[in-house]
Amino acid sequence: MTSRILLDKKIQHLLDEILILDSMVETATLEAVGALKNHDLESARKVRNNDRLINKKRFDLENDIIVTIATVQPIMAGDLRLIASILEVVGELERMGDYAKGIANICLQIGNQPHIKPLIDIPRMAEIAIDMLHRAVGAFIAQDSEAAILIPDDDEKVDALYNQIYRELVAIMLADPTTIDRANLLMWVAHNLERLADRVTNICERTIFVTTGELRELSPSDDEIQTKNE
Repeated sequence: MTSRILLDKKIQHLLDEILILDSMVETATLEAVGALKNHDLESARKVRNNDRLINKKRFDLENDIIVTIATVQPIMAGDLRLIASILEVVGELERMGDYAKGIANICLQIGNQPHIKPLIDIPRMAEIAIDMLHRAVGAFIAQDSEAAILIPDDDEKVDALYNQIYRELVAIMLADPTTIDRANLLMWVAHNLERLADRVTNICERTIFVTTGELRELSPSDDEIQTKNE
């Protein structure tokens, strides 16, 4: 087997593993939000405990990347750019898994206490953010820069929902100070989902880097892609 064929096989293996890790993160996030909405403490515990599997997948992938760089030569500049970006995407996905674990922990903190408001906007935030993530990982795997450029536009929807949730929770706290603790916990849930969507944009930027060799900042609703300041 030539070194080129071996490298292609190893890169394809890494990309396949990214899809698995992405699926784990998507599932954890939606299950954590569902557990919160339905007071499903058992599901919340499952998400929290399964975070170790996400962490292990990340570390296994990082080790595979290091071994690939060390043992397969020569590696061309484009290949190295892709492998380095895979390493970055793996880290982003693992951090998103931490957000899901955080939501599960909040669910356990709230326990069976009634929600201070119907949970409509938070599940909607999760749906939009996870849809963004799914498309972003797909664009990265396909090295589809045109698709990657468009995805961050949906971050505005997530931000709008976050701001709406924040205003509603502040109003509830002002009207009834006994809700402050539960309101703060729900704010953290919304914050975690907002940060997840931000990290999706980082994956899109890595897709641009792989395809063009330039690290650019993707800004929602901007026609131009601004070069990231060093």
